[in-house]
Amino acid sequence: MTIGEWLRHAREVLADSGCPDPAVDSRWIAEDTLALTRTELHFESERAISAEALDQLEERLQLRAQGEPVQYILKSAYFMGLKFYVDSRVLIPRQDTETLVESVIVALHELHEPDVLDLCAGSGAIGLSVKTLIPSANVTLTDLSREALEVVRKNAHELNVDVDIRHGDLFKAVGRDRFDLIASNPPYIPHGDLASLQREVRHEPALALDGGSDGLDVYRRIASNAAAHLNPGGYIFLEVGIGQAEPVLALVTENIECAEAGVQNDLNGIPRIVWARSV
Repeated sequence: MTIGEWLRHAREVLADSGCPDPAVDSRWIAEDTLALTRTELHFESERAISAEALDQLEERLQLRAQGEPVQYILKSAYFMGLKFYVDSRVLIPRQDTETLVESVIVALHELHEPDVLDLCAGSGAIGLSVKTLIPSANVTLTDLSREALEVVRKNAHELNVDVDIRHGDLFKAVGRDRFDLIASNPPYIPHGDLASLQREVRHEPALALDGGSDGLDVYRRIASNAAAHLNPGGYIFLEVGIGQAEPVLALVTENIECAEAGVQNDLNGIPRIVWARSV
């Protein structure tokens, strides 16, 4: 079988399985398995695939057809131009969250050696991106999941950045420490919606998705404790789900004495980031 023939076959298999992006996912699998770039894949479409490589391609194809996210199959996801290791222990970084990181980067540019906290770090995508892009920042990443923190450590090593990694439930992990900026993409899916999520999302850890009955449980806990961990003039940035921006903004402004606060849209025009700056 040639590369071109396998790609056509893979697209058909994934389309029949209900995969939302059969062409993209089959190409990603081929690129990673055959160690070829997108351009090479195109120009070498008539090249025969070895039996060993074909077996690996088919194994990965079947996993994808069964609903496993392609990022978990390939053990990688790209975020802010950086390659992160991911597996089923952590949430897959998404483009929506790049809006959060970009906002954080803008806020931090005016600060000298800022202390930054990434709550609910997951793969470490937020905090490690910040440290990579602003090396002078002192970044702490926390998560309730010890398994997730193993992924953070792996990614910190691969990205060659020095960060502080702590285990604990939200602010319990940092004691009385204060920060110039707190960022978080906490669990925000209402519990009753979990069963109806896209099958790929249901492969991701429930701990990183379940936001309680209305999806706001973790925001309430963050908002009620954040003021005690913000330096004067410190920022907080929170990613939110669709329809959650206004109630989360209310939680933040009710619990933190704010000099300014607001909501920022993502690239699709959806209110995605709630932010505030303390007095």
